[in-house]
Amino acid sequence: MLAELCRIPSNTVAHFKTITRHRHMVIHHCARAGIPIQGLFHDLSKYMPSEFIHGVMHYQGTRSPNEGEREAYGFSYAWMHHKGRNRHHFEYWTDYDPKTRLMSPVKMPLRYVKEMFCDRVAASKIYNGEGYTDHDALDYFLKAKGRRVIHPETSDLLEKLLRMLAVKGEDYTFAYIRRLRKY
Repeated sequence: MLAELCRIPSNTVAHFKTITRHRHMVIHHCARAGIPIQGLFHDLSKYMPSEFIHGVMHYQGTRSPNEGEREAYGFSYAWMHHKGRNRHHFEYWTDYDPKTRLMSPVKMPLRYVKEMFCDRVAASKIYNGEGYTDHDALDYFLKAKGRRVIHPETSDLLEKLLRMLAVKGEDYTFAYIRRLRKY
């Protein structure tokens, strides 16, 4: 416990820098995707105490602190807060289905799918650093493909965009996303 408390000051600065670098990269990507205003509001909840403190406590620098928090507690307090306030996460888009009486995925509005793409690419760049390739976000997506609760059309579109990035690169993919009006 004492060792964890000694890491807090340096983790605070490092975590702040990481989430800010990520956010600025998403803002840049959202501008390229044609949704610049959305980018400005991206992930502001990460600066709230309910997310920031947990991020500092579980900061590692090479992956999301939510992963470390899950290892410590079996779930992540910060993620529970974050996914309920940020519509660019497919986990936000679940609701009670009165027909089946189960929680079910809902098709995401296109503008949030675009932001989700920007978020995933930026996260891959931040966590993979100089080793980043345009295939990284697709690889991460495919690792959990059969295990996530996401609307099939939303999943298909995100995978299509990530595959496009892996094969054709950023310039082509962001131009395509800017022109995309429905799915």
